[in-house]
Amino acid sequence: MSLKTHRNPGSPMSTSPSTADVIRIHSHGGPEEMRFETVDLPPPAAGQVRLRQTAIGLNFIDVYTRTGLYAGPTPAVLGVEAAGEIEALGEGVEGLRPGDRVVYNGIPGAYASHRNAPADRMVKIPDAVKDEDAAAVFLKGLTVWMLIFEIRRLEPGETILVWAAAGGVGSILVPWANALGARVIGVVSTPEKAELAKAYGCWETILASEDVPTRVKELNGGKGVPVVYDSVGKTSAEPSMKSLRPRGWFITYGNASGPADPIPPARLNQGGSLVMTRPGLFHFTHRREDLDRGAAALWGAMRSGAVKADVRQRFALKDAADAHRALESRKTSGATILTP
Repeated sequence: MSLKTHRNPGSPMSTSPSTADVIRIHSHGGPEEMRFETVDLPPPAAGQVRLRQTAIGLNFIDVYTRTGLYAGPTPAVLGVEAAGEIEALGEGVEGLRPGDRVVYNGIPGAYASHRNAPADRMVKIPDAVKDEDAAAVFLKGLTVWMLIFEIRRLEPGETILVWAAAGGVGSILVPWANALGARVIGVVSTPEKAELAKAYGCWETILASEDVPTRVKELNGGKGVPVVYDSVGKTSAEPSMKSLRPRGWFITYGNASGPADPIPPARLNQGGSLVMTRPGLFHFTHRREDLDRGAAALWGAMRSGAVKADVRQRFALKDAADAHRALESRKTSGATILTP
């Protein structure tokens, strides 16, 4: 996108094909740095498509980008996930046509009414899936695919621990793990979220304010679990490791409470030769064949009913700062989308 800016007075404007409404930051910081602006939008370049976006996914990575935890240049349009309809093709694009409904993740600049984006990262949305549902589950669903198939394959009969079990990723991880025959203990922040986590399929829930390792072992016959899926970070890392059995897997994939403190290798040995990994989805979907494989698994899980989009919050694109405040204060559950 061109960096030429038309200041927006605070309400959505009609957007011509040569402009786009966006949420952009000019410096890193709090939600107050997010500005609703209109920018020039050139025709799609070679290898690109022009999208009219219909639903934008809200993810914690957007917060990390805004605050500078994930360093990047400014000014920058936030967001990495959206669904929409192709309006135009750049030179050399094959296999897509105007009118196709597509979804993508991992492409910065998603908080926009219209945008140009690489054609080779577009994934067609199945007829049975709504745009809103695709935008709500695509990044989170691929994250779950990575967690339970690519990093360490989840085995039937295992008891696992899932932090933020009522959150965006949790709303997909819990039922998908259940469908594979796992038994899920979910960690949540409130009694209300405990009820929601059980609705998603948690066998038991634990409040984050409790002694999580002790409760895990009480529920699991005095033993730790083989794997912990931890998206919370700083406040949960040590309880996660203490909840594992010897040779258990500590999969830390988020920073909702801030980045986890450095962990000496000897700590993993003291816990019983633990395995620790800090994955990022884009390393698992960089190759097109991997992206297609993950998307096929996700669409299949949705087709079977194992995974469902649970959109519980909707914000207008111009109100994206309010969506960030709600996400950071843990007032959201399930999935949240922005509507252009």
